This record gives sequence, C-alpha cells and structure tokens, in this order.
Amino acid sequence: MAAAASQTSLESAPRIMRLVAECSRSRARAGELRLPHGPVATPVFMPVGTQATMKGITAEQLDALGCRICLGNTYHLGLRPGPELIQKAQGLHGFMNWPHNLLTDSGGFQMVSLVSLSEVTEEGVRFRSPYDGSDIIMQLDDVVSSTVTGPRVEEAMYRSIRWLDRCIAAHRRPDKQNLFAIIQGGLDADLRATCLEEMTKRDVPGFAIGGLSGGESKGEFWRMVALSTSRLPKDKPRYLMGVGYVEERGDAAPRPA
Repeated sequence: MAAAASQTSLESAPRIMRLVAECSRSRARAGELRLPHGPVATPVFMPVGTQATMKGITAEQLDALGCRICLGNTYHLGLRPGPELIQKAQGLHGFMNWPHNLLTDSGGFQMVSLVSLSEVTEEGVRFRSPYDGSDIIMQLDDVVSSTVTGPRVEEAMYRSIRWLDRCIAAHRRPDKQNLFAIIQGGLDADLRATCLEEMTKRDVPGFAIGGLSGGESKGEFWRMVALSTSRLPKDKPRYLMGVGYVEERGDAAPRPA
C-alpha cells in the first residue's frame, strides 16, 4: 500500500543542522545540530539511558565529559517510572537532572525484541507489559502491624474480606491468572477465625496467611499459623507471607512457644 502524502510540506520542517564540512570521497560529514538545549557537534556519540539513566556513570560525569545529547526510550520510560512521575519532575530533563539535549527512541525496536508481547496495526502497536501478567496475583488487603490491637485490627480484617470480593469481581482472566486471598486478623484468634470462615467461602485458587512477621513473638506467630492451617482447604496451596528463616519453612506446622 502506498504511503499517503503528507499534508505538511517537508520544506516547512525546521533546518536544525549546519553543515561544516563533507568528505568528497567518503561523504562523511561534520556539522552542528541547533537544538533547544544547546548546540551539538556532529558526528556525535549518544550515550544510551534507556530508563533515564546511564549505567555506570552519573549525569554530572557525562556533563563534565562534554556530552551534550543522550538517549532515552519512550516505551520503557512509559512503563517505568511512568508518565505521571516524569510530569511531576517537569519533564524528562528535570527527572534526570540533565540540562542538555535528549533524544527519545519511539520504542519501535521493542516490536522486535518483544514481538511475543506486541500486536501491530495501522493505528500503532499494542504491547502487553512485561512487568505484570504474573501467574499468581495477591488480593489487596488492609494490612496493619501484627502488634496492633483493638478496633483497627477488626476493621482491617472485615475490609480485607470486602476487598477480596472486589478483586474477584474485577479479575478478568481467572483461566490464565490465579488470584490468592490473604487471611488477616492479627493475633486475635477470633478475628482470624472469622476471616478464615468468610474467605474460604470464596472459591479462589489459593490462600495466603498474612498479617504476621511484624514483631510478634515466635509463640504468637506459630499459634496463628496453626489456627490458619487447621482451617484452610487441604486441596489448595498455602502461602506463608513474609518469612524465610529455615525454621519457618516446610509445612508451617506449629512449633512450641
């Protein structure tokens, strides 16, 4: 298909290059780019800062070396840190603390490097993010410190149940992604039992034991683990959150205080 003619004449494009010299044999050129953040002599090496930073060197060091233009990647910057954070910094220059010129790649190369995540149409390219799409996702729960007591623990427990229902309602790909519930209730056995009773009524693929490992004693920790494991479905996985010591691994069986 022939490309449609541009309605804007190429003659109207700004002339940003001043040619200084050209080799008659190799056609190599020397020139100067006149850009909004200062002139750039060419030929020029552009350091690559895909996500707004160069590996192994600071922006100040680049400036001291005479660098007057570097490169970022629109696709990657759009994912992380994201446009909202960059806008808060008054643009990419402010975010990088870089006073000189920037060139941002369109992200076209990711159509090759991330071909399995992309769909190309005449309107553009649609990507699935490589940073999400996990196989197991956790519900959003209302987390309080395990040493907190009183009404706040009860509030957090009931809110976590309500939020689980909202997560289930919003989850659009249950056949490809597993949503786990998170048991809350702090160190209050009654509240934790209530949470277990309610959450196990929901047919989710797995459960996590949350709200622990926040400063409580080992005895309190293992009592809540024992209570939780005794009431969780036997045919579903259990995720003991926030622990990693050898004695806390295995089947999370209760230990003596």
